[in-house]
Amino acid sequence: MSDPSATPSGDTPPVTSATTSELPAFGWSGYAERVNGRFAMLGFVAVLLVEALSHDTFLHWAGLVP
Repeated sequence: MSDPSATPSGDTPPVTSATTSELPAFGWSGYAERVNGRFAMLGFVAVLLVEALSHDTFLHWAGLVP
């Protein structure tokens, strides 16, 4: 009896993410939201590092407030 989840010979399996079985997709998908959240966390940590290393607020460091 053959395995129903096996792909037929000649067909390549779809490329999935390394951390989930979801297919990478553009638009409002769970994968896109997860990646967006991870980049947001990296940006937030970067702002905290700038503030810690410069001993100044990010807005002042960036020149957005006097």
